[in-house]
Amino acid sequence: NRSCKAIMLDALTLDQLRVFVSIADKGSFRAAARSLGRAQSGLSSAIANLESELRLPVFDRSQHRPVLTEAGKTLLGEARTLLIKADAFRARANSFSQGVEAELRVAFDPLLPLPRVAGVIHRFHAEFQSVRLELETTPMTTTLAKVLEGDCDLGLTASDEQDARIASEAIGDIAGMVAVCHPDHALAPTEAKTRWTTVDLSDHLQIVVADPSMRSQGRNFGVLSQKTYRVSDIATKHALILAGVGWGNLPQWMVKDDIAARRLAPVRLAMHGAQKPKPLPIYLVRRIDRQFGPAASGLSRLLSEEFL
Repeated sequence: NRSCKAIMLDALTLDQLRVFVSIADKGSFRAAARSLGRAQSGLSSAIANLESELRLPVFDRSQHRPVLTEAGKTLLGEARTLLIKADAFRARANSFSQGVEAELRVAFDPLLPLPRVAGVIHRFHAEFQSVRLELETTPMTTTLAKVLEGDCDLGLTASDEQDARIASEAIGDIAGMVAVCHPDHALAPTEAKTRWTTVDLSDHLQIVVADPSMRSQGRNFGVLSQKTYRVSDIATKHALILAGVGWGNLPQWMVKDDIAARRLAPVRLAMHGAQKPKPLPIYLVRRIDRQFGPAASGLSRLLSEEFL
């Protein structure tokens, strides 16, 4: 039928172009046949078919060696461009079929619920067992910085940071941050209606995670107290708050059980009123100049399915 003929014609035309370029480069049908590992008669047929399709000659074969016609000289550059694009397309397809990624480096925000992230990684490993995965926890704006600098192939973050070199996709959201303290702390409410203002908080030590990225220099995220202890990771922050050292904001997934077991108490902030913590959007980030292979595409798909 016409559809099958069109597919065959497309494949044949690509072969004709390859033969055309090879003859032009090698200077003769014999040399081109030797280079391509094919019979010279096959190349002659390919060129005859090409000229028939184009309805014009690309070689003047009246002399000892084939000479490009004026049309052939003009079309040669176009043929080279088409072959380069076809080869790039084939290489891209092969990268998916062969699974060429030996490793994948992923930066992720520790605010994300680790049990759910671990579940995604478990499914990823079952699907891509040959890929070595490197995971790096990167707080706040560090995720974007790691991807920008090329240290990580993919980033998962709750920070809404933008950069022209980054493709950022919102894939869902998670439960937000909760201000908590030890039940014996002065900020633990004795009455249900107690709401602490920034004036009330000024004399109480707040535990905060320092952002190591240069992108956030001079900026504070959620710092309300005048007195602070700065730590490098959220696990240390959690431990200090549990010990009663100070108060701070922690992701709801991390403190849900602590609040239920009365190991921690919510700090009711006046600025939040009676509202529930706002959900945190999750962004999947990558450099726009880096193509995804099958493993990166697969992990992106699994993450989107989990947090959608």
